[in-house]
Amino acid sequence: MEKVSNKGVKGKTSVTVIVIAKNEEKKITDCLKSAKWANEVLVIDTGSSDSTPLLAKKYGAKVSVFTKGGYSDWRNRGNALANFEWVFYVDADERVTPELKEEILEVIDSDTKTSKYSAYAIPRKNIILGKELRHGGWWPDYVKRLYLKNKLKRWRGELHEEPVFEGELGHLKNPLVHIKHDNLSEMVDKTNIWSEIEAKLMLEANHPQMNPIRFLSAMHREFTLRMLKQRAFLDGPEGIIYALYQVYSRFITYAKLWEMQIQSQNSK
Repeated sequence: MEKVSNKGVKGKTSVTVIVIAKNEEKKITDCLKSAKWANEVLVIDTGSSDSTPLLAKKYGAKVSVFTKGGYSDWRNRGNALANFEWVFYVDADERVTPELKEEILEVIDSDTKTSKYSAYAIPRKNIILGKELRHGGWWPDYVKRLYLKNKLKRWRGELHEEPVFEGELGHLKNPLVHIKHDNLSEMVDKTNIWSEIEAKLMLEANHPQMNPIRFLSAMHREFTLRMLKQRAFLDGPEGIIYALYQVYSRFITYAKLWEMQIQSQNSK
């Protein structure tokens, strides 16, 4: 069994790769293989019932089980446990290419000395239904994942979490490979979970009462954005299917919000 190497990387700069995972036994191995160059690989397991923690340990990663809170809490936990100068977050369904690895090592070796940037946004190559999507809002899809540990203030946000840090933000050229959805069943399962979280956040923010006009307006905006402005149709059947799926996802989120609003009113 090939293990993640913790012997360090070129130059004086050191990196901790952190992976947030739950029931990712099908994807965690390839993720860890792509991160084996880091000085330290840490997996924050948020409550797996499959072999995810065991596989992570077999590949040399340190595993910390932490089920409390949400995404920002898990990322803040990982940051607290990191032992090296730079922290790089990679999700279990993402892969670090050799080109991205080399770019990371080059820029952080340079910027640790010059302090030009304290964090970097990285583009993502999104593989959806087996195809890389370049339209519909899926490229370049920058995510802020690489930063100096001592410059991070905190991660914030319940669903689309963001790091808050001191200093300037740089942008890398080489992308993370993001294997977002393998099939429609997986998409539906994840949407059911994420839409529940988003609907609760909107309810807590006192979103206006949902009605037919708001439903239709939300779906129309999503369709116009994905299909017409961002030209999802240029990615062929996969692009069209996923754009329409985003409309469906928006509908489900607002439908759950409507349901929660009714339940809240009836409980008073």
